[in-house]
Amino acid sequence: MASEDAFKVSSLRGKVALITGASSGIGAGTSVLFAKLGALLALNGRDVQSLQKVATQCTESGAAEPLLVPGDLTDEDTVRKTVEKTIAHFGRLDVLVNNAGVLEYGSIETTDMAQYDKVMNVNVRSVFHLTQLCVPHLIKTKGSIVNVSSVNGQRSFSGVLAYCMSKSAIDQFTRCVALELASKQVRVNSVCPGVIITDIHRRAGLDEEQYAQFIAKCKQTHALGRPGEVEEVAHSIAFLASDAASYITGVNLPVDGGRHAMCPR
Repeated sequence: MASEDAFKVSSLRGKVALITGASSGIGAGTSVLFAKLGALLALNGRDVQSLQKVATQCTESGAAEPLLVPGDLTDEDTVRKTVEKTIAHFGRLDVLVNNAGVLEYGSIETTDMAQYDKVMNVNVRSVFHLTQLCVPHLIKTKGSIVNVSSVNGQRSFSGVLAYCMSKSAIDQFTRCVALELASKQVRVNSVCPGVIITDIHRRAGLDEEQYAQFIAKCKQTHALGRPGEVEEVAHSIAFLASDAASYITGVNLPVDGGRHAMCPR
């Protein structure tokens, strides 16, 4: 197959995609890539100013102006309005990318219930609710869902208990919903990144020195000897969302430089 034909197969041109957590990190990178591939975008994020910057990057790549649907998805009214505004604007929905998430450090001895509730509400409950409201529209288009999970959902790490629990829940959610919607030709998959260069760890409380040490340790903790880049995850999301992955559903895809396959020696 010629390279041009291959590009067309994996293209998202003309498809309407709702991407959450689009104001930074993996969500922002995915939004820009989807724009370059010709998708029509509805972008959610809590930081309106950052969301507008991402929208500008999308239009600078030649894409149509994205619809911005900012807000906190732990609020049920915001979730409903996000879906309503997207459908009112575009008239359809082809792709849902559940990317919004938070990280909190803490063990069974140190995690307070407020931290636990925050992580589970953002990382799991809001994903459940948003997906539930999007499903009727995705059934109409025989669309696809890509959830952004983590290697933390597949492997156990101390000191990030609630986060690991939340991502394990997302992996199971992905598989279960994939089976429930398969007969309706809606595909559901997740990507499971390893350490990716974003601000999520700093937001969770690491100072610059701690973060530098954490990134340096990736030489040992990831088989490829480095942390990943946002674009590497974005390309995996685009593939799973596109018709190029038309026979793939229920997959939790590691995008982690081999970390999921490693064992201590």
